[in-house]
Amino acid sequence: MIGLGTLINSGGIVLGGLFGLLFGKLLKERHQTSLCKACGISVMFIAVAGAMEQMLTIEKDGLTSGKAMLVTVCLSLGALIGEIINIEGFFEKFGEWLKRKTGNSGDNNFVNGFMSASFTVSIGAMAIMGAIQDGISGDWSILATKAILDFIIVMVMTGSMGVGCIFSAIPVFVIQGAVTLLAVFIKPYMTDLAVSYISLVGSILIFCVGINLVWGKKINVANMVPSVIFAVAAAFLPVAW
Repeated sequence: MIGLGTLINSGGIVLGGLFGLLFGKLLKERHQTSLCKACGISVMFIAVAGAMEQMLTIEKDGLTSGKAMLVTVCLSLGALIGEIINIEGFFEKFGEWLKRKTGNSGDNNFVNGFMSASFTVSIGAMAIMGAIQDGISGDWSILATKAILDFIIVMVMTGSMGVGCIFSAIPVFVIQGAVTLLAVFIKPYMTDLAVSYISLVGSILIFCVGINLVWGKKINVANMVPSVIFAVAAAFLPVAW
């Protein structure tokens, strides 16, 4: 059964998107462009904060950084596998299908909005751990908190990028719902170290989304998603990253 947390989270995204649509209609095209770039910059700084939280440690002599090799290996292998599978192509086809089925064929920014919003709200430790907690104990508090954050993010993104952002609720519903259903099997692999690595790699992927929002599509973020799986696997290797 799909957890209540996932339903709340998906509903928060849809509601945020609807508010964003109403807000976006009040803006001129140049205002929407500026808002999109501002949103991209915000996403990048949020991602940097998440990544640095995992990479930096405080010692007597000051700050030290680590896990650079982990990031390099996970992103490289993840991108290679993603390109071979062509996950980006699947998402684009699904986005185009959604655009036609929802009567938005004339919206040239639909697919970009759908993909950008989807990767911003679907990738991260909160999504995984919140769904596991919801599935194991019925505690949906993490996903309720995430719903509030996603409401704000999707509202702003919809205001600048259009209705496609609302449909980011679909991958959130599917991914988090699947994790909730499989929570009993997944939980043993979600050690503190694995969650830390997911948070680090996921934050970097979200940073890439921010780059695409500010400078136009430069990175195939979808094809880098397998990096998260490699991040989990890395936590079980006898390697000091």
